[in-house]
Amino acid sequence: MKQTYLKICLIIASLFLINTMQAQLVQKISVLANKPKSEIQSTMWGIFFEDINFAADGGIYAELVKNRSFEFYKPLMGWKETKQGEAKGKILILNRGEANQANQRFVRITADAEKDSYGLSNEGFRGMGLIMNKQYNFSVLARKFGDGNIRLKIELVGANDDKIGTATLEQFTDQWENYSVSLQCTATEPKAKLNVLLEGKGGLDIDIVSLFPQDTWKNRPYGLRADLVQMLFDLKPGFIRFPGGCIVEGQNLSNRYQWKKTIGSQQDRQLILNRWNNEFSDRSTPDYFQSFGLGFFEYFQLAEDIGAEPLPILNCGMACQYNSGELIAMDQLQPYIQDALDLIEFANGSSDSKWGKLRAEMGHPASFNLKLLGVGNEQWDEQYIERYKVFSSAIKAKYPYIKLITSAGPSPDGNQFDYLWGELRKLNADLVDEHYYKSPDWFLNGATRYDNYNRKGPKVFAGEYAAHSKKQNENPESQNNWESALAEAAFMTGLERNADIVYMASYAPLFAHVDAWQWRPDLIWFDNTRVVGTPNYYVQKLFSNHRGTHIIPILSEGNVITGKDSLYASATIDKSTNEIFIKVVNTSSKQIPFELNIEGVSVIKKSIICQILTGSNPMDYNSLDNPKKISPFEKSIDMSGNKLKASIEAHSVYVFTVPCKKL
Repeated sequence: MKQTYLKICLIIASLFLINTMQAQLVQKISVLANKPKSEIQSTMWGIFFEDINFAADGGIYAELVKNRSFEFYKPLMGWKETKQGEAKGKILILNRGEANQANQRFVRITADAEKDSYGLSNEGFRGMGLIMNKQYNFSVLARKFGDGNIRLKIELVGANDDKIGTATLEQFTDQWENYSVSLQCTATEPKAKLNVLLEGKGGLDIDIVSLFPQDTWKNRPYGLRADLVQMLFDLKPGFIRFPGGCIVEGQNLSNRYQWKKTIGSQQDRQLILNRWNNEFSDRSTPDYFQSFGLGFFEYFQLAEDIGAEPLPILNCGMACQYNSGELIAMDQLQPYIQDALDLIEFANGSSDSKWGKLRAEMGHPASFNLKLLGVGNEQWDEQYIERYKVFSSAIKAKYPYIKLITSAGPSPDGNQFDYLWGELRKLNADLVDEHYYKSPDWFLNGATRYDNYNRKGPKVFAGEYAAHSKKQNENPESQNNWESALAEAAFMTGLERNADIVYMASYAPLFAHVDAWQWRPDLIWFDNTRVVGTPNYYVQKLFSNHRGTHIIPILSEGNVITGKDSLYASATIDKSTNEIFIKVVNTSSKQIPFELNIEGVSVIKKSIICQILTGSNPMDYNSLDNPKKISPFEKSIDMSGNKLKASIEAHSVYVFTVPCKKL
């Protein structure tokens, strides 16, 4: 009996001890909603677009024909001679010479195909993505030569050579003219090809062979791939940076991005080699070029469509310092500066101005309301500062309202980083662009990076960042695992908490084709018919969709929550909607219970919505075949007055939306 009594006492004591320990482990969190601190910029969370990983041609630019104007260094790259039955013929590449520098070549097809057909087949960008029952618009610039009655047969062909769409064009003249026809696709095929075939006997010159889905973004002819743009729209980005990135610099100055060559008529836009074509020997893509069908006008239009501030980046007379390091001499810099001044006029000038008139003629009489402009990309050292001074002086003199983005170099620390910050602080620069591609641990430790930054002088643009996890497999999407996204979420609480100095932030790169990538991880993966948001994408979306207008303190035992016990947090209030957004990140493998008390306002609902992003395995990732493995879901949580009790699951991001009475 005595032993039984002792056992009961021990059990009771153990239970008491466990309950006491659990109570001690409960995190007590306070949100001081009536003490808003600094304002959060509308540009806080944005997107970074660069034409890498087939992001433009073969990606968001919806053209399905590769090398449509035969301007690749191998004129028939992407094309193959094809014939049906007993047809015969010949393919010639002709060059216009000086008559058209932007589009010098065209193809001459001669056919003897009275009963059958002869011509060319185009493979597309790792195939052509076609959707059943959708319309596709074919067009070609063509002229007949010689006698004969020639017809042009257009075929959409599946991977097994099944015909899934056909049309015919005829009555060609001996003058260059545009011809077009629409085809309906009878099957879904991610690896289709296009046949352009002559029937009859005679010859036809062809150029600018094009195939577009009719269902582009906003149904614009020759427009953008709708599902990819929708992913950007859903982020509600504050800005879109374009066209890159290293793409701005070029491997040398002749290969740099020149915005004036990307506007006006599509036929006048001169194709160039994409700098990522041969950057990495293990990911060489010899068929990677820039057609500039997606040019600066389309970038500005895209920014307007998705409600984002446009942020163009211009070359400052410096090629990539990792490649050639080529510089334009200081006494030859004026054309580069004039390009910057002309770009502002193109974006904002009246339709009476030279460049504003061109914008209006392209279909946009109103200003694009440009406020931000980048000078150089990832440059460093004295030569950058020397050139930036000249750019800044000229731009500020004519357009003082333009905020300039400047470079802190390719690394987040070190001698060059410190030198650039020191010089740019002396020059009172507007924003300094910092880049960090680091390990998940670096991002976890970096949540306090900006807590002690100098608040005077330039603001910070976290222009390129991504956590690079070492564990991956052969699937390209696997680099975007939950470990990396969770680390970025923790880091982003630090960016948000320091929104008085961090004015802008964007993950990079943005897009990647699963069959044609050069760099990973990337925010959004796609193939020719599908798209998937990574766990990193959903982290960005949670923060951007719950931005708020002002920072408010969120504390645990009076301290900022920056990683103690693997917990990270930030909080904001939106004064326009009277909502509080509380973001809590648990990077540990254990559930963490907490009590949340919102002070200084009255909560107006007994039940609030919590967005949850979680994954049981840090190595998990989303793929095209399993796109929602890690994706947000909603949960309703009851409140008692201004308090709630809950637990945040292991490896999770929680975003609470709390409606309150107006402050």
